[in-house]
Amino acid sequence: MLAFVAAALFAIAFIIRVTETSTDVIFSPTSLMLVGLAFLAAHSAGLGSGWSTRRSSTRGNSTRRSGSRR
Repeated sequence: MLAFVAAALFAIAFIIRVTETSTDVIFSPTSLMLVGLAFLAAHSAGLGSGWSTRRSSTRGNSTRRSGSRR
């Protein structure tokens, strides 16, 4: 998920750079690139990898396993 955000920021920075649009300092291509790199680093570090709906199904399996041991 964070990699998609980084890709979108890189695309926006590229479009601003190619069209030579004058923007504020916050939205300069360099600052957008650095924010994109931060999101990419967070994705590589594993942040956001736990966003899954599988957690609810594992809880049901753990209660079944404990019940079958009896």
